[in-house]
Amino acid sequence: MPQIHFIQVNGSIQTIDAPVGLSVMEIAVKHNMDKIEGACGGSLACATCHVYVHPDWWDKVMPEEGEMSEAEDDMLDLAFNLTKLSRLSCQIIVTDDLDGLIVALPGSKPDWV
Repeated sequence: MPQIHFIQVNGSIQTIDAPVGLSVMEIAVKHNMDKIEGACGGSLACATCHVYVHPDWWDKVMPEEGEMSEAEDDMLDLAFNLTKLSRLSCQIIVTDDLDGLIVALPGSKPDWV
């Protein structure tokens, strides 16, 4: 089962086993991850699941088309602390290729954001 590493606001790392086929947001919500609300349930109607994707993983979390959707880009405009490495975690679906994925919660300060 793939593992996802979540960098918390306090700098600690929480590693979670992530079932294939779920979104990163669903996994974060199931584990009561601070700062990931997922208020719209993944329907691209909010930005409460915003995360920063580690640059080594950026290309791997992008959709097959290579770019995030216009709807995701529009929703990210509503997110606080937006960076060039921001994605909505509801749009990142776990695959075996994402084993070891590193994301940081908004408000955290990893050296790559």
